[in-house]
Amino acid sequence: MKNSHRDSEIQRNRCLRVFVSLWLILLCVLSSLRVLDAFQTPQPFPRPGQSGQTGRPVPAAPPQAPPQTPAAGDATRLPPDGTPTEATLGVPIFPGAQFITSYDAGRGQRYYIFGSPATFVELVAYYRTVLKQKGELVYDMPATHEFDIGKFNEDTMAFAPGVTIKDFQSDISQGYPNPKPGGQPARFPTLIQIVPVTGR
Repeated sequence: MKNSHRDSEIQRNRCLRVFVSLWLILLCVLSSLRVLDAFQTPQPFPRPGQSGQTGRPVPAAPPQAPPQTPAAGDATRLPPDGTPTEATLGVPIFPGAQFITSYDAGRGQRYYIFGSPATFVELVAYYRTVLKQKGELVYDMPATHEFDIGKFNEDTMAFAPGVTIKDFQSDISQGYPNPKPGGQPARFPTLIQIVPVTGR
């Protein structure tokens, strides 16, 4: 009787150790994922569905997507070096803004990201003047302002054509890191995202 009680006690202790070990392993894995998440490159723009001050999602650049040139027949043909121009985008580019990259937005659309040494306020004032519209502040923190430049067709478009300005300078951030090694400025205080009007 004593042996069976002792055996069941030993077995219970083993099960408890295995159970605690599994929980510790799970806790370590989850903790490391949170730490890795904190070290990811900052995203230029909020992803669709993220909540902001107004609750309205802003078109976002998908992370880690490689830059590509548009396919044949795309409405926004780029010059041979791949840098978009005002003619290919159909929208003025703020003077001094530097092309960073572009992303496939789906349905024949692309995002074009530019870094600017200008402040958020300067960029918003510039685009209000050249686009002859007020636009809309869609997020307060970080400040994000959006201008519509064409009609959205949900049957043929992934995102509404527009110009979005995002402030990357704050008490905790010196700006968006310049991805070009040795590029100047080292950080952009503000980013511009352009989704051009497509021919569809």
